Amino acid sequence: MDFVPALARWIHFLSGITWVGLLFYFNLVQIPALKDATLDGTAIGITRHIAPRALLWFRWSALVTWLAGAALLGPHLPAAFLLRPEMAPIGIGAWLGTIMLLNVWGLIWPNQKKILGLKPATDDEKARARRVAMLASRTNMMLAIPMLFFMAGGLSHRAVFGF
Repeated sequence: MDFVPALARWIHFLSGITWVGLLFYFNLVQIPALKDATLDGTAIGITRHIAPRALLWFRWSALVTWLAGAALLGPHLPAAFLLRPEMAPIGIGAWLGTIMLLNVWGLIWPNQKKILGLKPATDDEKARARRVAMLASRTNMMLAIPMLFFMAGGLSHRAVFGF
């Protein structure tokens, strides 16, 4: 086994666990907890200390996951994105991961900066930002399920990945 593909595979695997794990944490734990914490006045601890740190790991693990996946595909990246028959399963997973990455950096993070007060925003802008960030995050959670299925299905290509 070559060292670089093995390293890329482990980086992809570990950063993917971090990304998807935080995605499920946000949707299944933090969003519902923030509703309760807002009612009893304890939300500031989450929004000031937990959310910014979790979002830091979330957005960077998304990027590292995508880059390591692209490195694993190497010269097969165009065939995967063009959904060529021999690369279609991993290509569908790569497309879903790409959409999810774009949601993280293009919708979730810019809106979270408004929500967390890292970027100035009116109350109306914050309310709109909450809705957009939540919908993008829920979309990613739903895309994660088929993405993981297709990524795992793509692992049968021993010639591409070397295992």
